[in-house]
Amino acid sequence: MTEAILLVGGKGTRLRPLTVNTPKPMVPAAGVPFLTHQLARARAAGIDHIVLATSYLAEVFEPHFGDGSALGLHLEYVTEVEPLGTGGAIRNVAGRLRSEPGDPVLIFNGDILTGLDIEALVTTHETSGADVSLHLTKVEDPRAFGLVPTDDTGRVTAFLEKPQTPEEIVTDQINAGAYVFTRSVIDTIPTGRPVSVERETFPQLLRSGAHLQGMVDSTYWLDLGTPQAFVRGSADLVLGHAPSPAVPGRCGDRLVLDSATVAPDAKVTGGTAIGEGVVVGAGATIDGSTVLDGAVVEPGAVITDSLIGAGARIGARSVLTGAVVGDGARVGADNELRAGIRIWCGAVLPDGSVRFSSDQ
Repeated sequence: MTEAILLVGGKGTRLRPLTVNTPKPMVPAAGVPFLTHQLARARAAGIDHIVLATSYLAEVFEPHFGDGSALGLHLEYVTEVEPLGTGGAIRNVAGRLRSEPGDPVLIFNGDILTGLDIEALVTTHETSGADVSLHLTKVEDPRAFGLVPTDDTGRVTAFLEKPQTPEEIVTDQINAGAYVFTRSVIDTIPTGRPVSVERETFPQLLRSGAHLQGMVDSTYWLDLGTPQAFVRGSADLVLGHAPSPAVPGRCGDRLVLDSATVAPDAKVTGGTAIGEGVVVGAGATIDGSTVLDGAVVEPGAVITDSLIGAGARIGARSVLTGAVVGDGARVGADNELRAGIRIWCGAVLPDGSVRFSSDQ
């Protein structure tokens, strides 16, 4: 297999305000746009042609990645005029594929960080003779996910959307968001309207007698849809818990890009990523966080498990825990922001104006 479709059209609503100016796959994780990690892993698995299905802020992708040659790839971009859902997006880019009808095509989502063995998924697809093969992973609490039970051979037997009662939870296997389609199956997806592969395509294929194969791979897997998950994923990339050949430097307790300035007595730990041009002042403490390009952390500030947007400023002695600060926002000195508070892009908090918060 040499080609793939990458779905990067989502609005990233749960990640706002960081996705107001930047599509979710382009928000930096471990020093580079998250999409870079996915592209690099696909290339390492032998894929050289990827079609990006874009929609929200579509104009951002091509200026950054170009034709993909810098990554050893050939990239193409197809933009949806109206959102088409996962299945509609796949069908919308099918004309750019080069595969023969019986060839496998990898399809993956632009918001999943995973250690999936891509080559093993393709091998499973080919040896089982499946029409579609799905990456499945096991989770402790599957209620927020679609369950995918399989028989003893790994063949999918049902698709169960977000069960709530104990009786409905018949397996801990969930759809992990990466698939291999036989090329001809893509052409059966309806055109010109939104289609969900999870709710429409896969159940219809199953009812028609198609062979859908599941491969359980319980290596690292994380949906980066929320700020807390995104920060965790970035930290895991820096720490080396999540695999990626695109991390710019050695894995370790922190990642500080070359043009950043960190005071000698500042403490930067827990997989924190410090972006280009960031300034971290004396006595500041940053743990398990992501600080994007051009941000300033003033002396004595304490930042934990938080995401600081590009060009933002965190005032002296302010304490942030589980916070999200949008691009260009200003948090004055001596503020205390906790419990998942989000500060919008360009917002200004005066010195000492916030002492506590609740989930928003």
